[in-house]
Amino acid sequence: MADSALKTKTTHSLFWSFIDKFGQQILNFVSMLVLMNIVAPDAYGLIGSLAVFTAFSTILIDSGFGRALLNRKEISATDYSSVFYFNAGLSIFLYLILFFLSPFIAVLFNAPALVPVSRVIFLALIFNAFGSIHYTILIKRANFREITKMNMLALLIADIVAIAMALTGYGVWALVVQIVLFAFFRTILFWFSSSWRPVAEVSLPRLKSFFGFSYKLMLSSMISTTVNNIYPSLIAVFYPMSHVAFFNQAKKYQEIPFLTFSNTFRSVAMLILSEINDQTERLKRVVRKLIKSIAFLSFPIALVMILIAEPTFYLFFQEKWLASVPYFQVLTLAGMFLPFTVIFNELFIAKERSAFFLGLEVVKGIVLILLIVLFFPKGIMGLAVSWVVYMIVTLILSMIFSGKVIQYSLFEFMKDIFPYLLGAVISTAISYFFTRHITNDILFILVNPVLIASVYITLCKLFKVEMTKEIDEWFASRKKTKV
Repeated sequence: MADSALKTKTTHSLFWSFIDKFGQQILNFVSMLVLMNIVAPDAYGLIGSLAVFTAFSTILIDSGFGRALLNRKEISATDYSSVFYFNAGLSIFLYLILFFLSPFIAVLFNAPALVPVSRVIFLALIFNAFGSIHYTILIKRANFREITKMNMLALLIADIVAIAMALTGYGVWALVVQIVLFAFFRTILFWFSSSWRPVAEVSLPRLKSFFGFSYKLMLSSMISTTVNNIYPSLIAVFYPMSHVAFFNQAKKYQEIPFLTFSNTFRSVAMLILSEINDQTERLKRVVRKLIKSIAFLSFPIALVMILIAEPTFYLFFQEKWLASVPYFQVLTLAGMFLPFTVIFNELFIAKERSAFFLGLEVVKGIVLILLIVLFFPKGIMGLAVSWVVYMIVTLILSMIFSGKVIQYSLFEFMKDIFPYLLGAVISTAISYFFTRHITNDILFILVNPVLIASVYITLCKLFKVEMTKEIDEWFASRKKTKV
């Protein structure tokens, strides 16, 4: 694929993937805005405590086959069907195991209400498994527009039902139904919108051929997933469910922009990097472009979020959720590094260096265990700080590994991101100096993002950073197209 065609495909994919992820986060934000003012924090604690079980099972069900399908150039109907039946069968098997383990989970967290709650929530595993191949096919065809439509519609239905249930006093069940209905309707919509259907044929040799590549991805994802979701479950063992809720909701809200960026760039990276995985120099150029794009967005948004956190929480969620603010501010420092690590993970997978990927996740897992042991005596805030340290360490480790794959050094990485980080810090400092005496919360929330964005863009143009040039060129090309 020529550079111009690749650039067009990347831009189109980025646009629709961003609309999908950003749209989902907006709907999630609006629904949480309503639900968090109705549903008690303890209910959110119950849901958060189950995150590690749900995430771990999701990875095990896929077993890395989805990514293996994306990496293969030629895929037959038998290949798709074999993976489909494997995913569906394993999801049912795991659900039955979790169904019978639910009383033990409830005892672990000293929360009897988790028995019925977990048994319903885990149904989402089955629903997601039955739509996984349709999703993979749409990504392989770069049809992010269709994915966006299906995700948004399913989420909208789930949110409306959840809000209605919360308003009529269903409490935690509103949150449970929201999760399960999204998975159910998303899969139903994928089946209605796609012509693909499984054929009555399973090839064990083909599954084995995928497994040679996918099992390392599966193990890597299991470690990563456990690491990313262990904190709420860990807190639930030692603290009341309200504390789980304060930490987990702080983590969820700070993740809104960074997961949007991560999932957007991941969707594009998994498609584009796989196509040029045999062209090292070209691969390096694309990765550096993605890194700069992330830095341009991630740093200023993170600092804005930290600056306006307290008045925002008070305005939207009232005093009962203010305990989340310190966790939110600290975790935001970690969140702004997340999209970078996602790109490096996709690089290792695209180069089919699954051993690198697995080795990195093992080292990261060991690092996190050591950090938890070191910081846990400091309480929940200590855990939040440990997550920041963990994200920085994992980013450095990713850089070391990437240097062996595409010769992208830590120095080059710092050179790529430093102008954006410096511009964001200066912009935020200037904004804080001029707005620190504003006592009206709404005015403070509105003025700071506008002022930071204005100063930041101005500084980027003065520094002549690459992303502002790219944006100017994009607008110029749009004008020419219209003319």
